[in-house]
Amino acid sequence: MNTVTIWQVNDIIHVWSMSRSERLFDLLHALRQHRRPVSGKVLAEGIGVSIRTLYRDIASLQALGAVIDGEAGVGYVLQPGFLLPPLMFTPEEIEALVLGSRWVADRADDPLRDAARSALSRIAAVLPTDLRDELEASALLIGPGASIPADGVDLALLRKAIRAEHKLSLQYRDGDGAASERIVWPFGLAFFDSVRVLLGWCEMRQDFRHFRTDRIISMTRIDARYPKRRQALLRAWREAEGMAKKPDGPHTLLPKTDSRAG
Repeated sequence: MNTVTIWQVNDIIHVWSMSRSERLFDLLHALRQHRRPVSGKVLAEGIGVSIRTLYRDIASLQALGAVIDGEAGVGYVLQPGFLLPPLMFTPEEIEALVLGSRWVADRADDPLRDAARSALSRIAAVLPTDLRDELEASALLIGPGASIPADGVDLALLRKAIRAEHKLSLQYRDGDGAASERIVWPFGLAFFDSVRVLLGWCEMRQDFRHFRTDRIISMTRIDARYPKRRQALLRAWREAEGMAKKPDGPHTLLPKTDSRAG
């Protein structure tokens, strides 16, 4: 068997060992790790494919809209700003998206419920046929949960205030029925199976407080941003709650949804 034939056999093995979508994703990730031109040989060895497969996959990424400067024998560099289309999802990623969307559609407020369904429809519209079938045939279901108390305010407006980092004036009634009015810096919203909780810095208490959204009597957005960035408040809150940051996902929120609400 000559060298060319061995190369061809190895190329076939590489193609069989991983799907095209996985190869393109790995190649994109490898390119993003290099700010300077990197040779095709280094890229091919890094993601475990042959040079011939690498050249084809670079051409595929370019056809999808990626701006990859360079050429064979010189090196390649990816210009920032390119995102792969949804066709790059693995079957497990599709199941995760479906499961998450179904949970949001079942347990979140109406605008988020509609957004979850719309997002899933958009993804399905651009998936190749085999992956679209995977999405539509997903057997991961959301079981029934406890009924959620009606929110006292529009959560869409609450989320908008969080994104804009604007102060809020809240009228709130705690678990004992005592009413209070306070200025809050909203920086997070936690969704539980049976309740939703606003995370905020309370100017009256000069500390972090948690407010169940069904106990917020009224809310007025103050036309002024709070003095700290939302992410800084979130980090400080995590430290105050004794939460160790997970590198691969969100944190476990609030063991007691009514904690520190006063």
